[in-house]
Amino acid sequence: MEYSKEMVKIAYQALEDKKGEDIQVIEIKDISIIADYFIIANGVNAPQVDALVDSVKDALGRKGYEPKRIEGIRSASWILLDYGDVVIHVFSKEDRLFYNLERIWRDGKTVSKEELGV
Repeated sequence: MEYSKEMVKIAYQALEDKKGEDIQVIEIKDISIIADYFIIANGVNAPQVDALVDSVKDALGRKGYEPKRIEGIRSASWILLDYGDVVIHVFSKEDRLFYNLERIWRDGKTVSKEELGV
């Protein structure tokens, strides 16, 4: 669990560094076996979405974390980076509104930037 929180901090900072919008962290470990945390963010256009994804992959890779799976690279409107205990969703603004993962996972605990210690 402790390493997953470290991964969340690294990914959050990487998203913030590339000006990711509305970065949300949802702790889901008590309501799902999928992961401990979801991180949701969006970019304003496809190049920024790609930059956000590259930033996260680079930052986590430098610490030895490699994604188990990546989905959606071609479309660049919703890219999922699956690191096992941490799943990162990077959306275009429109797709984020459409899929509304925050509503779907509203039973999870929203974790603030301050709680993360970022």
